Order: sequence, then structure tokens, then C-alpha cells
Amino acid sequence: MPLMLPEARERAVLLTDVHTVVHLDLTSTEDFGVEATISFRCTQPGASSFLELHGGTDVTLDGEPAPYADGRIALTDLAETNEVRITARMPYVHDGDGMTETIDPADGERYVCAHTSMDITQKVIPCFDQPDIKSTFALSVTAPSHWTVVANGALESREGDTWTFTTTPPFSSYLFTLVGGPWVSVTWDEPYAPAPGGTLPFGWHARASQERELRRDADELKRITSTCFQHYTSIFEPEYPYADFQQVFAPGLNWGAMEFPGCVVYRDEALKQGTPTELEREWVASTIAHEMAHMWFGDLVTMKWWNDIWLNESFADFMGYDVAGVAAGYTDAWTSAAITRKPTGYRADRRRSSHPIAEDEDNVLDADAAFANADMITYAKGNASLSQLGHWLGEEDFLAGVNKHLTTHAFGNADLADFLDSLDSESEHDVRAWAKAWLRTTGFDTLVVTRDGDVPVLTREGSRPHRLTVSAYDDAMQLVDSRDVQLGDEPVRLEEFAGRVVVPNSGDETFAVIRPDEQSWSAITAGLSSVESQLTRAVLWWTAVDLTESKVIGVGELIALADRHLRPETHPLVFEGVMRNLQTITRRYAAPDEVAGHLAVIADIAREATDGGDPALAPGASRVFARLSSDRERLVDWLGQDDVDPGVRWAAVQRLAELGEPSYIDAEAERDKSVSGHHAALTARALVPTEAAKAETWGRLMSGELGNHELDAVGAGFWGWEQADLLRPYLTRYVSEGLALAQRSGQAMGDLIGDAFPRLPLTEDVRRELRAAVASALETGDVPTVLARSWNDALDDLDRTLTTPS
Repeated sequence: MPLMLPEARERAVLLTDVHTVVHLDLTSTEDFGVEATISFRCTQPGASSFLELHGGTDVTLDGEPAPYADGRIALTDLAETNEVRITARMPYVHDGDGMTETIDPADGERYVCAHTSMDITQKVIPCFDQPDIKSTFALSVTAPSHWTVVANGALESREGDTWTFTTTPPFSSYLFTLVGGPWVSVTWDEPYAPAPGGTLPFGWHARASQERELRRDADELKRITSTCFQHYTSIFEPEYPYADFQQVFAPGLNWGAMEFPGCVVYRDEALKQGTPTELEREWVASTIAHEMAHMWFGDLVTMKWWNDIWLNESFADFMGYDVAGVAAGYTDAWTSAAITRKPTGYRADRRRSSHPIAEDEDNVLDADAAFANADMITYAKGNASLSQLGHWLGEEDFLAGVNKHLTTHAFGNADLADFLDSLDSESEHDVRAWAKAWLRTTGFDTLVVTRDGDVPVLTREGSRPHRLTVSAYDDAMQLVDSRDVQLGDEPVRLEEFAGRVVVPNSGDETFAVIRPDEQSWSAITAGLSSVESQLTRAVLWWTAVDLTESKVIGVGELIALADRHLRPETHPLVFEGVMRNLQTITRRYAAPDEVAGHLAVIADIAREATDGGDPALAPGASRVFARLSSDRERLVDWLGQDDVDPGVRWAAVQRLAELGEPSYIDAEAERDKSVSGHHAALTARALVPTEAAKAETWGRLMSGELGNHELDAVGAGFWGWEQADLLRPYLTRYVSEGLALAQRSGQAMGDLIGDAFPRLPLTEDVRRELRAAVASALETGDVPTVLARSWNDALDDLDRTLTTPS
């Protein structure tokens, strides 16, 4: 039974001063044991309430059989002070929603990780599972003797097989975690003056089979962690709230990472076997900074209800990119954001599911609705909007307002009104009017350049105030000048840029798309690779992609632009980001008979960069080349070389399988028995273009027996680039059988089933057939919330491909 907002509001008024003492026994491989004591005060003695516990067996309350039904333990006739004791047996899960058990295929070792979030902690321990009832947690864990256990609190003692952790400060139940297994670890004492002894215990942990990768990357992971921590503790006024800071590459996590207080968890795929690409390196740095920002913004101060999840995620996403640059040395992080992160926000904001960054609480009545809204409006658009807010307010006032917010609401909960009060107290600007325009609306503005004679005129189609940089170039796209512009209702004449090429938002300070005038666009398409600033090049490349998605230019024109201007590109983040977008556009917008030609051009651009000798470009380019090339001889030759990067090897194996040569899969799987190798092999087998192979893969995909990452891997391979005719029978089966699978699965699996949507080049008639099947299923009202959101988004994406060119 999901917790509804009215129930949460009632319970938040009723219960206070919550403390949780819990012991978990992870020694059994069948299920795990829970013993919990929860004490709390009740503001209305005699009232009744409940604890959540989902999936428990043998549940007792105060030693007696519990009044336990629909995932709730009834608590009746409460006193002013209360202490309840619960014991239960709980199931391990394999979908990443709860106490997730993983067997490492590399060595057979077992790992158990409490992957919680939203309303998932109730699948691990009994709790009041809502964000505005905070509890302290005192945890002990009994685990196999060769394991290491890491949790929210610092390790207090280990006696035999039992690990005991210090009592935490109060935080919301969705942030509770522990991870157990034979981890390998890199630890150190991080200088921090307010801590006892002047240091805090820090560490990185990974699966035993990833020891080589962890040792290889340890110095850089430690450097990023330390520089970000020292930066945050210098700019944030509240002290770091927790007793240590551990970071774990854990198997089975559904999110990219999760900000558990004192114990941040990352998907273990982030620890690459081979050489990471530059985008992957930047992702790691910005994600470390993102999750660390949450220790203050999200964990110390938490939203009252899920409608304000943007207060956590928009802020952390913004800080992640910013601090990765100013503290950790990844100075081009915002270039990555411009070409990879922000586009996801624009795409999300065009769909029917678009919602205000700061949503009305009445539109987020339960955690399923919140899960659906944890999207790129909340992350990418929210990030960009806060970046614009900081640019508009100025860094000093923005940071002062943030610190006022953190200090005022430390260890408590806050909402949008509280945040605006804090900003307003530190700034003379009308912050509430800005928030109304930016945070309480949907959609984005368009910045249009026209000409009055030779004079460029900048206008806004939309309703938001913008502060941005406008740059002028000569006809060879050499920078002439830039100016800061405040753009509102009135057009801005750029007299000093008369006759020049004009690029609005050249510093990517705001969230708005660009429509250049004809003179400027002609010069941009002729000289894009000559633009000196990589950030501005990223903005212009996204403009070209956006014009393609808007049917202003054709897919072929975009591919031709890349053929001319991506070949000389030397900046790896721009190169990799554009390559990702080219593949997205080809897969979603190209007609089937155009695909081979487009892929050949993209693959050849990647080949040229791979063979060009630039070590920064090669990791990303070689993977694209291997994955898209039809040069079978080159692909097979790579597999005959021992020193070829594992990521490139698997890309080659997958492409050969897609081309009808699956014989290399088994040998590579034997060579690479890692978790990533296991998933790569699943993808490769799913790509084999025969009726028998597709039938076997489909049975596996819809069986309900795959773990979360396994389903993701199989889904990624099933819909082959050039296999539309072979796959047509599965398009409507995906709708009916995917729905049935989602109905017997949880949030995370529903999301992954949505991710497995057949996005591949199709004829217009087939696209319409797929669209009709999805629309019909949605009209029944039987589609679970998370999958319904994903399918509605897919319908909108299909509709964009079917629109008449403008």
C-alpha cells in the first residue's frame, strides 16, 4: 500500500523525536533477519499510526504476532513516549529495490547492498518511510566472516562477525543504507579541523574482482574526493554533518549514484575495466561532487515532500558540474553539460510529462509519482535554472542565500517557500518573481536573432528573464566581441554588432534554445570548427541537433555538418558529446533506408579520430568505430590483439554479432568473466539477427528472471539498428508482454521496461502502428505509474518523428 500525501502530512504532525536501533543478520543466503527498536514521541496520546515494512515474514511486534497487513504494522493507542520492537525475516531482491543480492560472475563472491530511496527502505527495515520524519540510526550487522560492512555511521567496533556502527545524526529513512561483501578498500584520514583529532575516516571500496581497477584509479579518486570536500567545507557554513565519508562501487544499484549520508554508493560500472573516455572521466568527477553536495543539500536539509525533490537534485546537479571544475580540475565540465546534460532537459521539457521544476505537492501524491518526476526536468533543467539564478544574482548573494537556508534548516526539512525566504534575505533582487517565472512554469524560451538592416536584434519567445552572454564573430567565425545582456519583454538591439555573426547564450548561462538569423547560420555552418571556445562550439552543435529534432534541417544535413566539422574537432568532450547526439538522431529520426549511409559517415569520423594518434580522442572514438563499423576485417583483427581495451573488444564483438557473426561472443565471455563482461555478452547475444536468436532473447527479456542490470543489457541489444524488418513482430508484443511484466514488478523494473522501448529506425507506417499500440494500452488505465510515464514520453518522441517538417 503506497503512502499517500494526506497520510504523510497527518503522521508528520503526530510523530517526533524518532530513534532507530537495528540489527541485521546477513549470514543466511535464503533471507535476512531484522531486529529493530524504534522509539518516538507522539503529540496526541491515544492516537494511532503505523510503521511500513514491505515483504516481511515472521513479523512480531513487542514479541507478539504483529498486526501486519498490506506492508504496514499498526500502532494503536500511542503514549506520549513510545518504544516498539519488531523482528522479521525479509527477502533479498535482484531488481535493485531493497536488500539487493549479487553474485559476482568473476569469482562467485556474494554481495548484499541495501539500495534504498523514495519508499524502498521499508523493504529493508521497519520505518516511518517519508522524508519529513527523520530518525537517528544505530546499526549493527552480522555478516560472513570474510566480509567488510560499510554503512551510514562510522565503524565503532567489530567483534567476531558483528559490525557495530556509531549512531547517526537524524536523517530521512530513504537515506538509510549498508553494503556488505568482500570489498577491497583504499582508506585515508582526511584533514578536517572540526573533527575529533582533526581528521575524518575516508575510503573508496569496490568488489574484490575490481581490485586492479580500484588500485589503478585510487589516486585520482582520492584527489577528486579531497579537493571537493575541502571546497565544500570552505564555502558551506554548516559543518560536515557525519562521522566519516565512504564511497562504494556497488553492484545492482538502479541509479547512477545515491547520496546515502556518510556512505555514497555508485553503480560499479563507473569503475571501468579499460581506459575511460573523457566524458566518463568527467562524469565520475562531477558525480562525486554531486553526491558530496547532497551531504548538505538533501541529507542535512531535506525536502518536506517529494514535490520538492528538485531542492535536492537540481542543486546537487548544478554543484556537481561547477565544483568538478573549480575544485577538482575538470575545468570543461560545463562543456560536457552543454552537449550531453542540458539536451536531456530540453527533450524532457517538450513532452506532455513536462512539469514545473518546483511541482505542486497535490500533483505528487505518492512515491510512484515522485519516482516518475525524478527526471531531466528535475536534474538537467533544474541544474541549468539554478546556474542562471546564480548568474543573475551574482555568486556572492547566491551562496549567502544557500548558507542561510542550510543553517536555518539544519537536520530538518524545508520547501520552496523556505528556500526563497533564505535567498530573499540575502539579495535585493525579486527572487520570488524569478522563481515564479522559472520554477513554477513549464517549457523553455527561444532566443531569436533577426536583423534591422545590418543591426542584429535579439528577442525572446517566452516569458522568462534571461541574463546571458552574446558574442559577435566575423564571417570566418573568429571572435570579435562579447557583451552581457539582460533580456526581457523588450527586444535588445545590438548596435555594436552591426554586420557581424551573432551567437546568443555563447557562454551557455541560460536554459533556452537558439534560432540564429540566416546570415549567422550560414557562417556557423561554414565555420563551426573554427570557433575557438569549446563551450560555444558545444552550444552551437546542440543548436544544430535541436534544429534537426525540430525538423528545421534534415538528418542528412546534420550528418553532413559533422562530416565537415567534427573531423577536425580536438576537444574530446565536444567530440564524444556530438557523436552521442548523432547516434540518437540517426536511431530516432532517420528513415530505415538512410541508416546505413549515416552510420557509415559516423563510423568513418570515429575511425579517423581513432587512427589519428590523439590519446584524448581515441578512447571514445574507438568504441564508436567498433560499435558501428562494417569493416569486419578490422573488427576481427582487434579481437586478435591482447592489448585492445576491453570496452573496444566488446563493442567489436557486439557489432560482429549484429552483422551475423556471433561466434566471437563465447570466447570473449570466457576471457572476461567480470560483471561488465557478463552484461556485454548479454547485449551481444541479443543483437544476433536471426529469428531463432531473437525468439530466445525475447523469452529471456520477458521472463521476469533477469536482474535489473541484466534486463537493461538485454534490452539495449534487442532492437538492432538495421533490424527493423526482423523485429517488427515484436513491436506490439513489447507493449502487451512488457505491460504484463511491469504489472508483476516494482518501480525500478517498470522504469527499465520503459527504457527497453523499441527506439530504432522505422518506416512512418510502422511508427504509427507502434504508436497506436502504446496509446491503446495507456487508455486502459492499467499501466503502472512509472511505465505509463515512460510510455507517454515515448509517444511524444514518436510524434516528433512523425511531424511535418517546418
